Amino acid sequence: MIKVAGIDPGLAATGVGLVQGYGLNTANFSYGSIRTSKAQGIPERLDHIYTQVLSVLRDETPDLMVLEDVFSLEKYPKSGILLGKVSGVILLAARHSNTSVKEISVREAKQVLSGSGNADKAQLEKAVRHRLNAVSRIRPYHASDALALAMVGLFRYPYV
Repeated sequence: MIKVAGIDPGLAATGVGLVQGYGLNTANFSYGSIRTSKAQGIPERLDHIYTQVLSVLRDETPDLMVLEDVFSLEKYPKSGILLGKVSGVILLAARHSNTSVKEISVREAKQVLSGSGNADKAQLEKAVRHRLNAVSRIRPYHASDALALAMVGLFRYPYV
């Protein structure tokens, strides 16, 4: 059985999803969110994200980690820079835990799971929930996004 971690990077909340199975069959899943406080400085927030992701990767020992590829909106260039910093510490955690990493766009995950690369967060969450046969909603959306990334990694493993 293959275990894949999906990570949706964010400074305020980083989504984490884990799926286990093979091919299109998912046997187990779990999810959560790593939150940071605006009261802390950027270095402290990045350290918290790094420490928590490293802990998850060391405890769960996934075969693969799928990270959402960083994007930047022309209207908000600073957000892209912050996402890059968060992704950097997540990539470092993967390196320090000897976890293989693939980066894919959230648009690609949306296309694979919902049939539309333009699906909104609610549509993607519904597609993830349906695919996992989960009864209750998966919240926060960062966690459902992370599960979507993990599921794409599982579906395509080892060819991600």
